[in-house]
Amino acid sequence: MTAFVASIASLFCALGQPAALSVDGQRIVSDVPPVTTAAGRAYIPIRAVAEGLGGAANYDAKSGNVVVTRGSDVLRMKVGSVNAKLNGKQMTLKRAPFVVRGRAMVGLNVVKRAFGSVVAYDARDRKIDVTTPGVTDAGAQEIR
Repeated sequence: MTAFVASIASLFCALGQPAALSVDGQRIVSDVPPVTTAAGRAYIPIRAVAEGLGGAANYDAKSGNVVVTRGSDVLRMKVGSVNAKLNGKQMTLKRAPFVVRGRAMVGLNVVKRAFGSVVAYDARDRKIDVTTPGVTDAGAQEIR
């Protein structure tokens, strides 16, 4: 199933205009763009998003393990598995991570659940926005 999803994702990358991705108001350019589906789902390259949020991601192609860190939070996932751990606590992902051209891709909900970010996908305008609560534009604090 994961190979099928990855094949379809690769096809979408090759044929369509990819969705624009931004994190806290900054446009994120990745060598592998987000993948969107006709069903209205979107998947993002976790390394690019993690780095945009001030974190880091490591993907080991041999084992399929993906480790994402941001501050004291550590998310551990495995390509093809919906089982993950956030700070040592088990969590179940809606969709398993998959790989496109050597990059681990995850559903938007992963970033939302793991790091408390607000994630929005606008299919019509082909935009994905990831926002850290309290940040309105690249480093500017929200004024109330």
